[in-house]
Amino acid sequence: MKQILIIDDDTELCELLQEYLAAEKFTTFFAHTGVAGLEKTRNESFDLVILDVMLPELNGLEVLKSIRSFSKIPVIMLTAKGDEIDRILGLELGADDYLPKPFSPRELVARIKAILRRLTPDHGDTSPEPFHVEIADVYLESNTRTATRGGIDLGLTEVEFCILENLMRSAGNVVERQDLAMKVLGRRLAYDDRSLDVHMSNLRRKLGSTNGDKERIKTIRGVGYLYVKPEQ
Repeated sequence: MKQILIIDDDTELCELLQEYLAAEKFTTFFAHTGVAGLEKTRNESFDLVILDVMLPELNGLEVLKSIRSFSKIPVIMLTAKGDEIDRILGLELGADDYLPKPFSPRELVARIKAILRRLTPDHGDTSPEPFHVEIADVYLESNTRTATRGGIDLGLTEVEFCILENLMRSAGNVVERQDLAMKVLGRRLAYDDRSLDVHMSNLRRKLGSTNGDKERIKTIRGVGYLYVKPEQ
């Protein structure tokens, strides 16, 4: 069973989520302060973390920043409804997704499953060599979920890796924005949902430009994104 750590000081919400997630075959663990949650994440093994922004001792954004210094574990942030600044900051710090409170437990489960599905190996692939994509100085390996530029690890989050993988596999062709959102976030974007934009911005910053300061990922306004082949 997948193990989920919930870092939230709302004990009633934690109990509700425990019942709901147990019905979906997830095992849940809890921490009710930022310090306790960070300690558990550092010393124990979990498949995913649900992290509230408003926490005693150490707030969720500080916890997330610390987690990202030693782990790529998927993180879903819980934010106050309408607080766009916390959402954007969370995504910029490496959160995989967010949900504004109050939220539907069903929606949370859908987000969890979408994230964990991306991490599930494809057992139908019997090739002895790991699948990889290489364009110029960027090398991506699916089996180990790693991407390098010039041999140096880019330090991508799972969502950033998934975006890069989809774009590199379709290099030279436009990937539609909503199609990409479905593949990497597991949902279509609402008109005011900036999640994909923030992840894309983080990815571009980590990739840097090519020789001659040419962009690697082009935005095709009103359509989507294109990973540029060297000859383009």
